[in-house]
Amino acid sequence: MLSAGAIRRAADAFVDRVKGGDLGSLPVIVGLVVIWGIFQILNPVFLSSTNLVNLTMQCAAIGTLALGIVVVLLVGEIDLSVGSVSGLAAAILAVTLVELQWNAVFAILAAVAAGMAAGLIYGFLYTRFGLPSFVITLAGLLGFLGVQLWVLGSSGSINLPFDSWLVQFAQKMFLPPWASYLLAVVVVAAYGVSLVRRAQRRAAANLVSQSYLEIGIRTGGLLVFLLVSVWYLNLSRGVGLMFLFFIALVVVMHLVLTRTRWGRAVYAVGGSVEAARRAGIRVDRIYYSVFALCSTFAAVGGILAAARLAAANQSSGGGDTNLNAIAAAVIGGASLFGGRGTAFSALLGIIVIQSISSGLTLLNLDSSVRFIITGVVLVLAVIVDSISRRTRAATGRA
Repeated sequence: MLSAGAIRRAADAFVDRVKGGDLGSLPVIVGLVVIWGIFQILNPVFLSSTNLVNLTMQCAAIGTLALGIVVVLLVGEIDLSVGSVSGLAAAILAVTLVELQWNAVFAILAAVAAGMAAGLIYGFLYTRFGLPSFVITLAGLLGFLGVQLWVLGSSGSINLPFDSWLVQFAQKMFLPPWASYLLAVVVVAAYGVSLVRRAQRRAAANLVSQSYLEIGIRTGGLLVFLLVSVWYLNLSRGVGLMFLFFIALVVVMHLVLTRTRWGRAVYAVGGSVEAARRAGIRVDRIYYSVFALCSTFAAVGGILAAARLAAANQSSGGGDTNLNAIAAAVIGGASLFGGRGTAFSALLGIIVIQSISSGLTLLNLDSSVRFIITGVVLVLAVIVDSISRRTRAATGRA
């Protein structure tokens, strides 16, 4: 049984964190609830299981790009070329798979390797010559767009075979209902075990740790949320494997950032480069790794986008791809000032972006309205981040 005193203490601790500027994902979640509520009122189809399944599938490609942006933002830098790198990866995939008749696995590896190489070039230019990441990646945006057009050649567009497992994966592969429920239970069980072990380690070190009550509330709430979500999506086509792949990338990246020495070094560099250097962290290596990882995620996102469209063309990675990826990372909670954010920022942010896009599409509104609303939401996210930073500085919780 949950005692009233324990619940009150947990609520007081949460309020104290909010007052201290530690907002976490609260603004994003509140904003998402408001967005969903408004669109549902304007069009009851918005929250239908069919539309939500489509929304999740639309999140995977650009969400993967946003995940790479989050990593770069953690060290206080930016990558403006993720769209061009994703388009180049899509072009390489299409040419090697269709025209050169490579095995799909080798075609994917070639596309991913090209993305990684782009990031390593950025890392070299940044650490060797001290060029601003804004300038380097802006040049990359133009340069890799040119390479993409050269790779595609005169045709300008290459269709991927619909019977390819890659296209089937992106368009038609969904988990069976029983497997989706089982996966939800396994994920929550692993999450609960990790929280208990972490609390035990902190208690053994005489540090403040979560109570078993709070752990139970968190795991129980997550279980209910996942089971209800899976049930509702299964009313339509279910949980898509491509969206599940994106979620897996987010979870793995979260564990890497929070449970490894490299992840702690990334946050340290984002907090203070000089302090990180004096602590013995090889700062140059961190910059190399984050730029390479960002471009690698961009290449993976380009592959997913090409597979979902079943084609690669001159517009792959173009349009608002760059803007949506960066906006998703910032809206999701990654700070432009470095040192703050999580892998889940990409997930939350891309859901907000795609929710706005889906809702306005259902309302038959012009794309100009979507750009305006997305821009307003982005500005609000940066304002919230700036205010929370000032609050943390004023209360000594930097």
